[in-house]
Amino acid sequence: MELTPRKQKILKAIIELYTVSGEPVGSKVLCDCLDFSVSSATVRNEMSDLAAVGLLDQPHTSAGRVPSEKGYRMYLDELMAPTPVTPEERHFIDALLLPSAYDPEKLLDGVARTLAGLTHMAAITTTPSGSSAAVAGIQFVQTSRRTAMVILMTSSGTMHSRVFHCDFELTPEILRVFFRVFNESLAGKPVRSITPAYIQTMGAAMGEAALLMSSALMALQDVAREAMGSDVRMDGQTNLLFFPEFNAENLRRMMRYLSRPQEVYRLLERAGTRVCIGQESGVSALRDTGLITAHYAVRGQDAGAIAVLGPMRMDYPKLIGSLDYLARSVGRMLTELIDLQ
Repeated sequence: MELTPRKQKILKAIIELYTVSGEPVGSKVLCDCLDFSVSSATVRNEMSDLAAVGLLDQPHTSAGRVPSEKGYRMYLDELMAPTPVTPEERHFIDALLLPSAYDPEKLLDGVARTLAGLTHMAAITTTPSGSSAAVAGIQFVQTSRRTAMVILMTSSGTMHSRVFHCDFELTPEILRVFFRVFNESLAGKPVRSITPAYIQTMGAAMGEAALLMSSALMALQDVAREAMGSDVRMDGQTNLLFFPEFNAENLRRMMRYLSRPQEVYRLLERAGTRVCIGQESGVSALRDTGLITAHYAVRGQDAGAIAVLGPMRMDYPKLIGSLDYLARSVGRMLTELIDLQ
């Protein structure tokens, strides 16, 4: 749809004013904010034209207008440019993430917490899935005389662990043998290939030594299965309670939906790196919301998602810039963790 430059500026100004106030925008307020001289009557005519083509709505009998889903979509596709994060904002975000930068699980929890705090909206992150990852390494840590922890590290930057028990006393020498045998057999193999059948084959190849390592092999099978999945981390859901456009029924629908992490995961995977406005998400519970999603990569491979959920009247330029920076930072940190292994 082609709009004149004046209509484009008016639509852009209405969206940006509504983002701040949450109130319908009238012609007088709009005239005071435009960077060109125009009468209120002319602005009213232009607003009527924008409403006629579905870019603005008039929620009440007042003269004020609000953006429609169609108006937001035009703004995002044609009128808006993301706002880059300033050096000061980068330093602030980095300082918040740094304490958890050496643990993939804590890092993604930290990202959700940081994003919810920065945006005052709901924040969602997904951990990397092991479905396309390889085994980067396996470590053993003794936890008592007869127990130890097996830690599976994947090429997507995740670590999964399980404690196992032996019927004999463990020593550092025995654990070094476990380390050598497991890494010789598994390093570089796809995580998805560590099936029960493969564990049985691996045990058979060990001969009598398999009796010593049986509990470690079972623990490995468990962590490999866990590594194949992807967790969803959320923070800031209660922030949604403070937006006046969400009534009690809106909130109930959204909270019910957010309590089903696998559905949320599928939505973020489907969304890719883009903005979903209202019904574009295909989820009825989110029809009054805006959802911004950015994917992060580990070693050049798509690994997971970071998203913010709130009302449609988000500060899209700033939020898209912030999510883009967060996604790059998370991908870089997870890649560095792998390279240290």
